[in-house]
This record gives sequence, structure tokens and C-alpha cells, in this order.
Amino acid sequence: MKKILLAFLCPALLLSMNCRSVGKQNQSKTRKYMSYKGLVMAGYQGWFNADGDGADRGWNHYKNRDNRFEPGNCKIDMWPDVTDYTAKYKTSFTYANGGAAYVFSSYDESTVDLHFRWMRDYGIDGVFMQRFVTTLKDEKGNKHYQKVFQSAVNAAKKYDRALAVMYDLSGMNASDYTKVIADWKSLVDTYKLNNKDLNENYLFHNNKPLVAIWGVGFNDGRKYGLSEIDKLITFFKSDPVYGSCSLLLGVPTWWRELKFDTQSDPQLHQTIKRADIVHPWFVGRYNEETYPQFQERIKTDMAWCKQNKLDYVPVVYPGFSWKNMRPNDPFDAIPRNKGSFFWKQLSGALEIGCEMIYVAMFDEIDEATAIFKVGHDTPVGASKFVPYEKEIPSDHYLWLTGQAAGMLKKEIPFQKPMPYRTY
Repeated sequence: MKKILLAFLCPALLLSMNCRSVGKQNQSKTRKYMSYKGLVMAGYQGWFNADGDGADRGWNHYKNRDNRFEPGNCKIDMWPDVTDYTAKYKTSFTYANGGAAYVFSSYDESTVDLHFRWMRDYGIDGVFMQRFVTTLKDEKGNKHYQKVFQSAVNAAKKYDRALAVMYDLSGMNASDYTKVIADWKSLVDTYKLNNKDLNENYLFHNNKPLVAIWGVGFNDGRKYGLSEIDKLITFFKSDPVYGSCSLLLGVPTWWRELKFDTQSDPQLHQTIKRADIVHPWFVGRYNEETYPQFQERIKTDMAWCKQNKLDYVPVVYPGFSWKNMRPNDPFDAIPRNKGSFFWKQLSGALEIGCEMIYVAMFDEIDEATAIFKVGHDTPVGASKFVPYEKEIPSDHYLWLTGQAAGMLKKEIPFQKPMPYRTY
């Protein structure tokens, strides 16, 4: 799980068109997705299970405690709109009219297929598949993620979307960096991720397969350090069989200043300079009112990266809430404002010349950052959910993301005000 910090709530840290189908993705005639530049990619968790889906993980990531998923005991703050799903699972939650509420499972290939179809239909270039090291160590978790990845590879090819691997190191022990290496070797052996002739849809950058490592330089008591990160970088850069990769490093918000959420060791900057793309984490750091000062931060980040011959990708997110996961925290902590907050970030990134964008997240309903279809009507009872506002359709954030992708590619004229569809 990505580290969240509601910085805008803490003064100390404040110092702290219709659906488009995009066929061409800034690619050559013979090679697809040779660069992250020109693309809008989203993070893809793929971690949801339902009781009876075959994974034997119960209500994983829906449940909050004791493998129970019921009113008053859940982990999600948004309820998915499951209208379009082939496989859906009945829950003990009900709507105001007494009707049963259903959810999806990421374990079902039909779920992943639908999500990638939405990416194609709305012009979203693709996703970084999250691979959590702690989950890969668990037998059932590993089985789940292998199936989800297989489904994603199939769907990326079917709908011509880009796909990349992002290793989330949260919760990792120091010795577990070897698990990352072993997993990448297995993926390359199985899916030929480093061979464009055999896997056209895997995302390259600087003519090399792109791998993301998230969780570099945080000061939250992690059990691994820069030594393990440097070993991973050496492997991905230099291994004669599985290396020659480009690397994206997911770093804290205040990575340049080495303060607040960032460890103070200046060696962090030397580690970052070994990468290809810098990717600071912004979720929870600002709301719509405080975003402008972070736009200035992005400009300064970009200047540092340019000086050090690195690329840079900002995070944008539509809103935030994790009340059901953390009952003492506020409900709907960072409101979406009908997409206004999201578009301010998207247009802000385009306005200052960002060459690529990372959307957090495609399917993250635990923390209410999802851009996929979410319900207007939500179950009633002991658990409260953030609905999409009645004035916007359930695909509003998919559409806005696609609009930004079109503007980044200059297929659509740039506009700072949030665009609207006519029906």
C-alpha cells in the first residue's frame, strides 16, 4: 500500500468528446510503446478477491478484519459500479431499496479484460501492474498475482494497451530484494518482457524495458535501505540476461530537500541519479486549494531532473478517503469536487510541460483514488461510502483521463478548464 500523508491537514508539513479509442501511441511503425514520454499511465492494484472466486483468499482487500466483509467491517471507501462485469459476487451489503450489493474479483480474467477494454475505449494508454513483495512471498498471494498478470498480458495485447511492472517494496525485509530479482526473472522467462519482437505491449523507455521500483528513500521505519535499492538497480541495469532495463524510482514527496517524509541521507540523491525516471508520491499531500504550491514543486523537481539528465513523472489523483480502513480519519478527506480537483492536476501537469503522467489509481477503492466506474448509489448501514456525484456519469474520471492523454499527444487542443461532454 502506498504511503499516504494528509499534508494539507498539517500546517507543519505545508512548509510540508465521447469515448475515444486511441490506436496510435506515439510509436514507430515496427515498435510499440518505446517510451513513457507522451503517455498517461495509471497504477493497477489488481488485489481484490471475493469469497468463491477460486483464489481461496476470501474477501481480500474488501475485508478489514477477521476475513469478514459486512456492514461495519470493510476496507473500501468506494463501491464499484458492477453493471458491466461478467462475474460479480453477492455481499451482505444492501441498498436503501433492500437490493443486494455486488462486487467484482480481480482474480477473474473477465474483470481484467473489462478494465483494459475501458482503457482502450477512453484512450488511457495503459497501466503499471503493482507487484507487492510481501504478497509475492505468500503462496496464495503469489498465485493470485500470477493469474492477474497473465490476464493483464492477454488483455494488453487484445486491446493494444501498454503494460509495465511496478514493484512496491512496502513491508519488505532487507533480504527480500532477492524476491524481486527472482520474480522479474520468472516474468521475463514466461512473457519475454524484454523482447519487443515477442511482447509488443510491454512498456520500454530509452529503448529498454521499463521497471518501476516504488518505496525508495522513505523515512517510515522500513526494514530495507539504500543498500538493497542499489543492489536492485545494479541487477536491473547490468545483469547480462535479465538486465539492460530502464528504471523508474518511486520516491517521497520531499525527496529533493531530504526532509519530512524522506530520509536525510544525502546518498539518496546518488541512488536516484542511477535511475531513468523520478516519480515522487503525492497522494494525500494536497487538496484542490493547496495544489498550486505543489505545481510549483513539480516545476522545481523537473528542473533538478533536467540538470541531472533524468526524466520526471508526476502523480495525479482524483480524491482520497480511507475512513472504513482507518475509522479515526476523516470521511472523504480530499473531495473530488465532480472532477475539478483531478482536472486541475492533469491540466496543471500539461501546462508546465510534463512529458508523461502517472494516475493513482485505476482500481484503488480502498483509499478512494479509483478512476474506474464507481457507483452513485452506495450500500446503506454501518459502513459509509464515497459516491460519485449525481451530476457526473460513472465513467467521468475514465473520460477525463483519456482527454488528458489526448492533449498530451496533441490530438486534442489543450484547455485549462475542465472539459465537458455533450450528449
